[in-house]
Amino acid sequence: MMPSPNSLSSGSPTSVTVVHDKGLKRDIGKTGLLFTGVGSIIGSGWLFGAFDAASMAGPAAILSWALGAVLIIFVALNYSELGVMFPVAGGVVRYPHYAFGSFASYTSGWITWLSAAGTVGIEVLAAVQYASSYMPWLMESKEGVLVLTVPGIFVSIAMVAVFCVINMFGVKFFAQFNNVLVWWKLLVIVLVFVGLALLAFDPGHFHMPEFGGFAPNGIAPIFAALPAAGIVFSYLGFRQGVEFAGETKNPQRNVPFAVIGSIVLTGIIYILLQVAFIGAIPTDLLKDGWGGLSFSNSAGPWAEIAIMLGAMWLAIILYIDAVVSPADTGLIFTALTPRLSYSQARVGNAPSAMTKLNKKGIPWFGLLITFIVACFLFFPFPSWAKMVGFITSGTVISFGSGPITVAALRRQLPDQERPFRLPGGDALPFLGFLAANLIVFWTGWDTNWKLFLAMALGYVVLGLHYAFSDRSKIPPLQFKSGWWMILWLGGLAVLSLLSNYGEGAMGVLTFGWGELVCTIFTANVFYVGIKTRLKSAEVVANVENTKETAAEHIDGE
Repeated sequence: MMPSPNSLSSGSPTSVTVVHDKGLKRDIGKTGLLFTGVGSIIGSGWLFGAFDAASMAGPAAILSWALGAVLIIFVALNYSELGVMFPVAGGVVRYPHYAFGSFASYTSGWITWLSAAGTVGIEVLAAVQYASSYMPWLMESKEGVLVLTVPGIFVSIAMVAVFCVINMFGVKFFAQFNNVLVWWKLLVIVLVFVGLALLAFDPGHFHMPEFGGFAPNGIAPIFAALPAAGIVFSYLGFRQGVEFAGETKNPQRNVPFAVIGSIVLTGIIYILLQVAFIGAIPTDLLKDGWGGLSFSNSAGPWAEIAIMLGAMWLAIILYIDAVVSPADTGLIFTALTPRLSYSQARVGNAPSAMTKLNKKGIPWFGLLITFIVACFLFFPFPSWAKMVGFITSGTVISFGSGPITVAALRRQLPDQERPFRLPGGDALPFLGFLAANLIVFWTGWDTNWKLFLAMALGYVVLGLHYAFSDRSKIPPLQFKSGWWMILWLGGLAVLSLLSNYGEGAMGVLTFGWGELVCTIFTANVFYVGIKTRLKSAEVVANVENTKETAAEHIDGE
């Protein structure tokens, strides 16, 4: 039984006045916010996702895309409630701070920021890798993996610099520029779907008994494909509707519309693309079964299929889009990452310099740090394949605290105005938390151990921040209300090690049993997290302490 929503001490405040961030420009409209999410979701993932998913699950990959959308919606619904209740920049970082204190928000914020900065790099890598098909000097093959050459590194750094310059002109210019690129993306996807459907579509591919039928490898690969085939990665851009909540004109209407709308729209698109891929693939490529599919074209399987079908016009468009599509997503995450560091600084978990805004309302110092970190990551992770798993698992972990935060804030601030409120009590928050944990569980130990090592290093950084900062300017850790984060992450690490997902896993928890144990573990952490929440007066104090005037942050004013 969960702690009661009404278990407040007598006389405790049950709501807090919401004050929007000062200095940020509220220039993003309803369509602009939706397109920011859609543009972020449709990046490099779809260009390889249909092929990778079909290789793992066969025609049943269609179910993987649908399941991925449902799981992400369970997570995203929670952020819709939070984003409307507290329309602030970098909400993924600040919401845990309100409910559980500084330690919890730092834990979530560290991996969120690192994953976002890494996404800038991975989308640039994708664009450069696709461009290397006609500019081979950009990348070279090492042990079967394409990695950046020295000239390729300089080109990649230049691309990140261009993203930063565009963002310096303000959020209105960024949104207008992004809208154009999103229309391009959608047009290309329509052309791919319609073009392949007209050129070649064999319904028999969906149930051929000689290749194992609809689900040739059983049920387990349908779930394993979610992280491994980049399906979850392909949906993760929904967060932009939350992160830009402080910069949209009508957050009560625009945030839920953008968050849920972006997932539903792209989910339909991805499913249709998977259908088109399965139906259009030349039958002779299936002679070794779905698991034997292979493509050598570095621009991706879509372009190679188009060439095989004689549609050179479509292949050329795909060559262009293979650069434009991930570049747009990289542009969006370049805008997002400094807003996360801005939020960390606003709650005292990062240097105050991260709150500096230029006259366009852009966190310019955070943008500079984003440029440096994104470029630095090209050296240890010089290829798309080397970075994608880490970012997927890390980003999902960063979302995981949101559902528990929703449940906690309902008990801490029951009278707070919630223009968008999830029905069903704790049911949807629990399902959102479970969805996040299952995705990490399915990602596999060979990726997850790197994630948990990065989290450990983050705590070292936190210790240095507290050791060398002015204690009067940073908040108390409030560890007693945030320690459940260690229980959560430590438990996930153990479950991942005991699972049968990923190289190096022990295989103790087989398919079905592992998911059951993960569900029981999720319920226990959900209970502990709510039970150890801050008192309502402490929540009010945490919210109040982040209200600062514009004059303190805007340079030149």
